[in-house]
Amino acid sequence: CFCCTCIAIKAAVLIQRWYRRYVARLEIRRRYTWNIFQSIEYAGEQDQLQLSSFFSFMLDNFTQLNGNGPDLISHLLDSAVDPVTEEVRQCKYEQIVVPDSYSGPRLSFPLSVTDTNTLLSAFKEQQTLHGKYVLQLLHETQKFLKQMPNVIYLSSSYAKEITICGDLHGRLDDLLLIFYKNGLPSAENPYIFNGDFVDRGKKSIEIIIILFAFLLLYPDHMHLNRGNHEDHIMNLRYGFTKEVMQKYKTHGREILQLLQDVFSLLPIATIIDNKVLIVHGGISDKTDLYFLSSVERHRVKSALRLPKRSLDHTDVCCSRSSSRQSRRARVDSPCSTGRMKRKKKSRLTKQSSSSSSSSSSSASSVCSPRASCRATPRHPPPSPRLPSPVDMLQVPFLDSIVSLALPEPPKEELEWRQIVDVLWSDPKNQNGCSPNSFRGGGCYFGPDVTQRLLKKHGMCLLIRSHECKQEGYELCHNGQVITIFSASNYYEEGSNRGAYVKLGPELIPRFFQYQVSRSTRKLTLQQRVSVAESSALKALQEKLFAHRSELMAAFQQYDINNTGRISTNEWAQVVESVLRLDLPWRTLRPRLVRLASDGNVEYESCFENISAGQPIPQVTPNLAETMYRYRTDLEIIFNIIDKDHSGQISIEEFRQTWKLFSSHLGVDVDDQAIDDMARSIDFNKDGSIDFNEFLEAFRVVHKLDMKEQQQG
Repeated sequence: CFCCTCIAIKAAVLIQRWYRRYVARLEIRRRYTWNIFQSIEYAGEQDQLQLSSFFSFMLDNFTQLNGNGPDLISHLLDSAVDPVTEEVRQCKYEQIVVPDSYSGPRLSFPLSVTDTNTLLSAFKEQQTLHGKYVLQLLHETQKFLKQMPNVIYLSSSYAKEITICGDLHGRLDDLLLIFYKNGLPSAENPYIFNGDFVDRGKKSIEIIIILFAFLLLYPDHMHLNRGNHEDHIMNLRYGFTKEVMQKYKTHGREILQLLQDVFSLLPIATIIDNKVLIVHGGISDKTDLYFLSSVERHRVKSALRLPKRSLDHTDVCCSRSSSRQSRRARVDSPCSTGRMKRKKKSRLTKQSSSSSSSSSSSASSVCSPRASCRATPRHPPPSPRLPSPVDMLQVPFLDSIVSLALPEPPKEELEWRQIVDVLWSDPKNQNGCSPNSFRGGGCYFGPDVTQRLLKKHGMCLLIRSHECKQEGYELCHNGQVITIFSASNYYEEGSNRGAYVKLGPELIPRFFQYQVSRSTRKLTLQQRVSVAESSALKALQEKLFAHRSELMAAFQQYDINNTGRISTNEWAQVVESVLRLDLPWRTLRPRLVRLASDGNVEYESCFENISAGQPIPQVTPNLAETMYRYRTDLEIIFNIIDKDHSGQISIEEFRQTWKLFSSHLGVDVDDQAIDDMARSIDFNKDGSIDFNEFLEAFRVVHKLDMKEQQQG
């Protein structure tokens, strides 16, 4: 009997060891899958920041492609183009006739509970709100937000608890689930939504319609902070602009132009009981809440572009500095993005939030005029300290790096720097504050930066969003920083939970998690990890394919004897140096590349499982690869050029746009090569490029997927 007990114990120990190893292996896979998703997401944000630089370049060189007046991008990027007064806008939407055949929801202003309930029911049934009502709702929201301060002060004593939600990113199902679990906004159930309502998901316009409707219905109990995606330039890349133009073909332009103003009027921060600071991204060592309360936030239409006045001011300073000191500004392309180097015209761009200099000032605040807000009288804030002449001008986004003595940045620039930090920054575990080179904007702030700001203002907690977390929330900086993220399944079905947090008068956070799930509920943990891992590896393989020429050239530098093999360390070093994704390449190696019998890596095998969907004649070395790499950017530009939404652009338009884009990237391509490329993707030879032809030309195919389909 004793022997049987010993055998049973040994068996139990062996099973326990096996299970622990099994769980550990799953956790390793889950973590590197998460790292892949996050690294590719941030690399995409860097690409967007570079694309925004191209849009400015495009405006300077080629604003009217067809000569038929300012195009959409001109309207979006330059508010001086064809300005429209509020009276004219109101007159326009009042004249819009809603046809009797329209079966969707109808709104009457001022809004009532019936209206919000009607909207929720209609959107659940996949109905679309008519453009007239959208414009009217946005107009009323704009008028309301103009009355709001930059920083909203709230008191928890007027409600049992306040609910704070993070990024939604167009996931309407998540918003509806939050309302189902937590109740609709009301006087007894106040909400704060902390930015990033739009982009990525397919229901962004529905989300902002619902949020703005509740904002107008319960102005004292519904609060919205601005996120970094409440930005018309970000919307060009991440889907919201395209969504609006597809759903509102007649009134889409007017809706987007009005949204540009509405987004810029959203408050920057919310403070509860003078103890809890809520911002979308984070802070920096230069964040000044007093100064933030006084900025003219509506001037910052996009955090991706330095205010125009500041650019003009910088140009003047540059010329004066050159004449007096005989200095020349050196402009270099970012090495951290791994992109090809390019020369830019001597046009100064944005300034680094890391070198921003707005210092502390005496206590002051701006109180919300809402009935539920509470604040103590304070003195008005003095002007922030201006940086000394030794401060160096740098760029917060990775378009270029400029070294230039800048004596006195204008007020618009200081305001812009502060807003960039609040919208784009992320916490880090190490002390100090450094540029956020991974995202390309804002900064990383450490526990000491958090503690210093909270102590200065007598606060105890910072709540922010901006980062997807596997459990929907995360605590860091000794519990002083909470990240809350409300979009579940953000990267892939089953990849993460969503969450919201509730604060009562005691200011003790209570977290609530959820996951909108249709298919993953029936899957085991291993199956869920495998699904997410497969999706992440496919995205990573596409990155490798897009940089094939650069990778092969670097591999061959190590492969002196042309054996097709290099060591694992050499392979990992090359891939990281080219892609700059900061991933555990040695851990990922078995999933991406094959080993030879001698233990070395057969480096060409990392391209075996992927190929171009449509063979493109190589009219110029690496041109097709370059176009695939910037496929998303070109898709955005394609949509902008296609003014009549016909899904087609002429070969001439394609040639002119690509010529500008290649000039911006520093790719030397002659006109004949561009013409040959355009003709090669005009598959039906009708003299124009169909959008579907364009997508097909630069689509990649995963060969394993093709085999599975053939076997199926």
